Amino acid sequence: MIFHLIQYLEGLGADFPGMGLINFLSFRAMAAAVTAVLVAMIAGKKIIRLLQKKQIGETVRDLGLEGQIQKKGTPTMGGVIIILSILCGVLLWCDLTNIYVILLLVSTLWCGALGFADDYIKVFKHNKEGMSEKGKLLGQIVLGFIVGLTVWMSPDIVVREKVEVKESVERTLETETTVTSGRYQEEDVVKSTKTTIPFVKNHEFDYRWLSPVKGTWGWYAKWAIYVLMIVLVITACSNGTNLTDGLDGLAAGTSAIVGVVLGILAWLGGNLIDSNYLNIMYIPGSGEIAIFMSAFVGALIGFLWYNSFPAQVFMGDTGSLTIGGVIGVSAVLMRKELLLPLLCGIFFVESLSVLMQRFYFKYTRKKYGTGRRIWSMTPLHHHYQDKKAPEGPVLFPKPVPAQHEAKITIRFWIVGIILAVSTLALLKIR
Repeated sequence: MIFHLIQYLEGLGADFPGMGLINFLSFRAMAAAVTAVLVAMIAGKKIIRLLQKKQIGETVRDLGLEGQIQKKGTPTMGGVIIILSILCGVLLWCDLTNIYVILLLVSTLWCGALGFADDYIKVFKHNKEGMSEKGKLLGQIVLGFIVGLTVWMSPDIVVREKVEVKESVERTLETETTVTSGRYQEEDVVKSTKTTIPFVKNHEFDYRWLSPVKGTWGWYAKWAIYVLMIVLVITACSNGTNLTDGLDGLAAGTSAIVGVVLGILAWLGGNLIDSNYLNIMYIPGSGEIAIFMSAFVGALIGFLWYNSFPAQVFMGDTGSLTIGGVIGVSAVLMRKELLLPLLCGIFFVESLSVLMQRFYFKYTRKKYGTGRRIWSMTPLHHHYQDKKAPEGPVLFPKPVPAQHEAKITIRFWIVGIILAVSTLALLKIR
């Protein structure tokens, strides 16, 4: 709103000191982050009190985890704080006519509503299972199709090929925002199914290579494959973050690290000079995603003020599904979804541990009559926290003694930082 207000005043001929700053992505990104942090810290305190007043507390089953019982009664549904903070930062500082911002806002509200419904069923309907897995999966798949079909159909979502930058071009206001400097032809603007992949020339992979047919049907086939990939990525990210949310500060801190990297990639991919220098895909207008991700990271940092050990509030599915949805959608819009297994390695391993545990348990129960486990408990972070003796054989015994959850969280953050730096390093590896 501030962005559009100042643009409107500029159109009327108004001029006052600092007015031009609003046109710089860097200024708006920093402003969005600070706004989100302040909103989370100020509004968060009031929201926590409201949740306590309404007795919206966490129901805890004794699973033998270190420090688990002490969490009983801690307010949940704190993801409302994250959503509110993101919205305030984005609505104030982003270009709300930008198609990427619109899609990310829709995704935030969509996943937030999905998570809120799940938490509502758990808290007010006293159903510990919450929304059915099929119901959540359906909601995520529908969102994936909305994003995928928009990427396919929207004339505003394009990439520019054969961008040629003059050697004399300097980093100016234009190169940071609209990036109209440099030389390119209109025919270089294309609807493309290309995405970014490391270790290959030009860092590009085209989904049309997977199409079994060519010609007109091949054109439809490549887009169908791309849309299905988008659905898979968004669904996987949303569920992966949801599974990681199990320790104080774990999901929020890990997601903030991922958000920083996605913001950097959005900045680079939306800037003519930087994308040309790094030889990565240039996506006009995607620089606004950097502002959105700044608000996203700010909201998570502000939420950590209350969610760090010992947590005063839990994000619940309201927060975890929203975070995963934003990460998945932003990566897709920047054509960086194939980097997610590395960048979101924590989420990937947590999800994989659950799938492997279920498969192995069912397989061994069918073969030996008694189910066996790979880890003492999943998701994986609970394996290090488990203090009870596991039932039946376990391939990887739990650590002795059980680790404190604060130590587990910090170590997972460290691993997340290593993965984040490794992802950025891939930009120059061919």
